[in-house]
Amino acid sequence: METLKVRIGKDLVIGEPGHIVVQTMCNTHTYDIEATVDQCMRMSRAGAELIRITVPGMKDVPCIAEIKRILRSNGVMTPLVADIHFSSETAVAVAKVVEKVRINPGNFHPDHETARARFAELLGVCKGYGTAIRVGLNHGSLGKYITDLYGNTPLAMAKAAMEWLQMCVENDFFQVVVSLKSSNTIVMVEAYQLLHKMMQESGVVFPMHLGVTEAGNGDSGRIKSCVGIATLLDQGIGNTVRVSLTEDPVEEIPVAKYLAERYGGKPVSMPHGRERVILDAACDYGPSLLMHRIDDLKLDTGLGAEFDAYLADEILQASRRRFYKPEYIACPGCGRTMYNLQDAFEKVKARTSHLKGMVIAVMGCIVNGPGEMADADWGYVGEGNGKVSIYKKNVPVLRHVPEDEAPDRLLELIESEL
Repeated sequence: METLKVRIGKDLVIGEPGHIVVQTMCNTHTYDIEATVDQCMRMSRAGAELIRITVPGMKDVPCIAEIKRILRSNGVMTPLVADIHFSSETAVAVAKVVEKVRINPGNFHPDHETARARFAELLGVCKGYGTAIRVGLNHGSLGKYITDLYGNTPLAMAKAAMEWLQMCVENDFFQVVVSLKSSNTIVMVEAYQLLHKMMQESGVVFPMHLGVTEAGNGDSGRIKSCVGIATLLDQGIGNTVRVSLTEDPVEEIPVAKYLAERYGGKPVSMPHGRERVILDAACDYGPSLLMHRIDDLKLDTGLGAEFDAYLADEILQASRRRFYKPEYIACPGCGRTMYNLQDAFEKVKARTSHLKGMVIAVMGCIVNGPGEMADADWGYVGEGNGKVSIYKKNVPVLRHVPEDEAPDRLLELIESEL
């Protein structure tokens, strides 16, 4: 069944055959207009076709409007997506400014019927202003209404998305993209597969935004992202990709471009080198491991036995077939992040690298961090003001820990229970 085509601004269309759209997200504070504009310009030059910026509250709406004005005056026409988490009032206001709004409608209100009413209001505004929507649900932040019915599962993710998509159809609004992200590649793939099947059965197939959320950084983040995204693209599922890395977001774009070209039927522009070898191997073997078509992996890249063993271990871990080190969940950061996330992540990894098989999350903020580290055994979440909260599963066990003490306190807590 043909996928709907969703226009974002004047010239960008998501859902066109053979064109996988590359996108990324700012990690600057939106109120820092100069820094955000600079980052957007670098992203656009690097090849981003769509740029997302967080809009935490009403006070940030004029900021993103000014960011857009400056970008357009400098000839940067890349469409902007406003990232909203809870405030339907902010979503309605910013929908009049940007080309696309990303929301999880279930977060608009604890009462489900009230959330539906607020989503309907947003649809009306977006229809009037020609603004597209991404219905974006993440594993671990689905809301009580849906988890009471289906648990915190891939099925719950797909069912929740279908309810909001059905509301769009009922309101004759089809400028919608949908995503179901997880840091767990198995959960992520299964959720997208279920939703794709449900949309086909419903007779309306919306474009899908693919991503492994909180993938981490370095080789691990790239490999995990490629394994999850490639598994779906290989099945013909997915129309736009974002590779979430805990790095300068400009560094995400070459990996996303690689995936878009490889699975969009275009020559891959990334030159051959160590990163290309890593991405090729992740895409060549990761999907087969994740889908249990093969059970083990031995590589011969020509770069030496030690490198081959390391790369095989990384791909096996990303496919969740064999764990040789801790599994890290780390968000890429955004305008809600109130501490040096990249530095904190490296310090946590340095203190916990011996804890094979442990799942440890390092999250940028308390807004959605606790919910989105659903798979983690332990969580390390920035509070702002130089303080950190430490979680066991989804329960805070220490709050207001000074940043310079927090990695050691985390390790002490873990080791006290080993």
